[in-house]
Amino acid sequence: MVKSFLALATGTLMAGSCLANDTMAEVKGGGLVYVVSPDVSMAEEDLFISPTKVTVDYVFRNQGDEDVEATIAFPMPDIKGDPNTNVAIPDFEVDNFLGFSVTQDGEEIEPELQQRVLSATGVDVTDELTERGVPLLPMSDAARAALAELPEDVLADWLVRGIIMKDEYDAGNGWESHPTPIWTLRSVYHWRTTFPAGEDVNVHHEYKPGVGGTTAISFLYDGKPNDYNFEDYKTRYCMDDGFVRTATKLQKASEGGQGPYYMEQWLSYILTTGGNWAGSIGKFRLTVDKGSEKSFISFCGKNVKKTGPTTFEMTATDFFPEKDLQFLLLVPVE
Repeated sequence: MVKSFLALATGTLMAGSCLANDTMAEVKGGGLVYVVSPDVSMAEEDLFISPTKVTVDYVFRNQGDEDVEATIAFPMPDIKGDPNTNVAIPDFEVDNFLGFSVTQDGEEIEPELQQRVLSATGVDVTDELTERGVPLLPMSDAARAALAELPEDVLADWLVRGIIMKDEYDAGNGWESHPTPIWTLRSVYHWRTTFPAGEDVNVHHEYKPGVGGTTAISFLYDGKPNDYNFEDYKTRYCMDDGFVRTATKLQKASEGGQGPYYMEQWLSYILTTGGNWAGSIGKFRLTVDKGSEKSFISFCGKNVKKTGPTTFEMTATDFFPEKDLQFLLLVPVE
């Protein structure tokens, strides 16, 4: 006898307020979450995070006496068209814009992709865009080019319905007006699997994270903590006094021509969904790689140990995630 349930993964778009015109909003990715069955537990989770790659290795255990049949899904972050927001997407021109891939027990899985487009008012307009040959990813050059070829009456209708807006500006060659996407793309990868009774299932998935940031050390002003976001950063990234002193020295050295210019990078990972499986995570390991020995990193964690020139590790047993992971990197511009 087979039980049928639904499993999900999670990913949402982090659309924070811009600190400057050259600020880029990060894209949050996450891990698999099983929302129904009380039988399937996450026995192990091995999570690796760096600015260039996120990998997750799971051991799922069906503790019941019946096989559990499931549909597993990995929702990609929602992407909203907005000419005023610079979003950190690794590849604007492909459907799989985070390069997501998954294997189960060593065998590669080819998940199906479902994509829907919602207007600014929440109406599904996927079929209309498809019929007009307009690519669905709103931040892509291909979508903008396709809009430019549409008849004026269609553009007028889509403008009223919150599918597009007019992006008007003067770039030095006179006043320009261009139809620009403001729709939201919702993409979900999904596949079917079975968790055999009393057995372990090994799942590996990976993707390239959407790294946000700004070309400055934004939480300092004139060598001192500012009134804008310093306290928020202390809470979000668990910045301690040593990290703040280092940032202050880096900023002063740069301004005095005695060192490289440092910028912020932001990484996020939705960890709390791991608590939706049956019970706690039996064994949890987090490995963080800051990428360069010249970079500095701050994040929240218990009993974090430095394991290499650029790597840090946190381990726990019977782990129940209480908050998502947020990482702040100070990276030299070279």
